[in-house]
Amino acid sequence: MTATIIDGKSIATRMREETRAEAQALTEAGWAPRLVSISVGDVAAAELYVRNQQKSAEASGVAFEARNYPESISLEQLQGVIAGLNADPRVNGIIIQRPLPAHIPVKVLQKAVHPLKDVEGMHPSSIGNIVYNDLTLGPCTAVAAVEILKTLPLRMEGLDVCVIGHSEIVGKPIAFLMMGLGATVTVCHHMTRQVAVHSRAADAVFVAVGKPGLVNGAMLKPGAALIDIGINRVDGRTVGDADFDSCAQVAGWITPVPGGVGPVTVSILMKNAVLATRMQMEHYRAAFAAAV
Repeated sequence: MTATIIDGKSIATRMREETRAEAQALTEAGWAPRLVSISVGDVAAAELYVRNQQKSAEASGVAFEARNYPESISLEQLQGVIAGLNADPRVNGIIIQRPLPAHIPVKVLQKAVHPLKDVEGMHPSSIGNIVYNDLTLGPCTAVAAVEILKTLPLRMEGLDVCVIGHSEIVGKPIAFLMMGLGATVTVCHHMTRQVAVHSRAADAVFVAVGKPGLVNGAMLKPGAALIDIGINRVDGRTVGDADFDSCAQVAGWITPVPGGVGPVTVSILMKNAVLATRMQMEHYRAAFAAAV
């Protein structure tokens, strides 16, 4: 193996320490950061995510409340719950756990969350802000992937980047974030002809498709950085979208799955929670000052 394995856990730990210091300062100012997680119905699929989020929140000095609602709850009722959380100054961030029942469209709930409390960065305004290079509350996974790349000794300006996968919350935001850093970006998707032609020309490759083994070593430029965002279950193991063994023989740096992008994503969520709290504190203070 020639690639350096990127330790996402150590990056996440460093970020968590910085977030904890910020959370402590806000708490002393009377604004203790608090997150509310919303899940609906059988929580088995989301249970691991909720547990990891709660553990990371505690380590970051952020209060965390997990709420589960019955599968029979209506969309209108859930929208009412979110409206109440939006209006509650004691709640600084709202997380919508997935999957949701078929009668609850996730995008409708994401739009219902107030942009100032959108710690997941999923509200249309949060996604749209990235086009203007405004990363106030960005989508956590996309931001985490880019933050990992920024830890490497690579010059972002002029870097040739290939993004494989063009989802609204991962692939597309990564492309805009990298363009904001001055990179030249190619985005590949299911209709792209000869993906390997694009990926072999890139200094850094992001892959987020949900297909194990999609990227192999023959598709990489020697010494390139490979950021694997995929999460798949194969024969009882969690693997990414890249064939790790063959890619590690060619790449200069590679993220493992698990232990790569995942831990950093949760740390970005906590960082967003603290940032959202600070923004709300400033918002309420400005409103109070205007009133008097």
